[in-house]
Amino acid sequence: MNGLAHKLQYNANKLQKRLRRLVGQAIEDFNMIEDGDRMMVCLSGGKDSYTLLDILLNLKKHAPISFELIAVNLDQKQPGFPEHLLPHYLESIGVPYHIVERDTYSVVKRVIPEGKTTCSLCSRLRRGILYGTAEKLGATKIALGHHRDDILATLFLNMFHGGTLKAMPPKLLSDNGKHIVIRPLAYCREKDITIYAKIKDFPIIPCNLCGSQPNLQRQTIKEMLQTWDKRFPGRLETMFRALQNVKPSHLADPILYNFKDIQYQNTPFPEGDRAFDEELLLDSSIAPALFYSDQES
Repeated sequence: MNGLAHKLQYNANKLQKRLRRLVGQAIEDFNMIEDGDRMMVCLSGGKDSYTLLDILLNLKKHAPISFELIAVNLDQKQPGFPEHLLPHYLESIGVPYHIVERDTYSVVKRVIPEGKTTCSLCSRLRRGILYGTAEKLGATKIALGHHRDDILATLFLNMFHGGTLKAMPPKLLSDNGKHIVIRPLAYCREKDITIYAKIKDFPIIPCNLCGSQPNLQRQTIKEMLQTWDKRFPGRLETMFRALQNVKPSHLADPILYNFKDIQYQNTPFPEGDRAFDEELLLDSSIAPALFYSDQES
């Protein structure tokens, strides 16, 4: 192996260790996987879900607990969808899989007017089908490939267009209470996943249903975050930490926090008004290092 090849392999191994560490940390922080779990990994054919499956397979080999993985793909009957590609890939790596065929493409095209975005309806249809599939397969967990940037983008989408302070939680209970949904890539950066997918040469399948739609709000938010990441290194890391450091007493939700019954008192109040205190801000040049420091040997 020449010097360049050795360096590329070294960097690839280092990236895999970082992703594996961050996924493992998310699993531990939110108790995502338990002994005996049968986990349904939703595989769309995109870089994120491929990476999710790959890292989970790697962790499964070394995990102190036993759990099953079954890959599930929803064939939405999009024109030109390569039906053979995912089964061939999954068989080549020896992963049990299940292909669900539902023509949601025609439904979305029929219901959504031309020029309008299809994401909302498509997402609802897909979610219902996947929940039903999980029940049939006896899956105890449903694993989705959303990463840190997806979570932040959802936060801003809800603030800008929904008037609510809400993102994608790393772990949640489905509306009907029957399914636990997990996002093991919650701590992982999209740019790391993009590089990893190229290194692994996953057979990527583009989403022709929604990927080509112009002026998607999510795409606009994504570009905003990418610009911030380039201009202000460490900003996205700080923003994500904010999701894990919420102060309800310093927001404005009277249901979440009992503002009405606040009374004066002569003793120190830990949730008092510190909104204008000078805060300790991380130097932007060291924030990424703090959040993504590689401690692997």
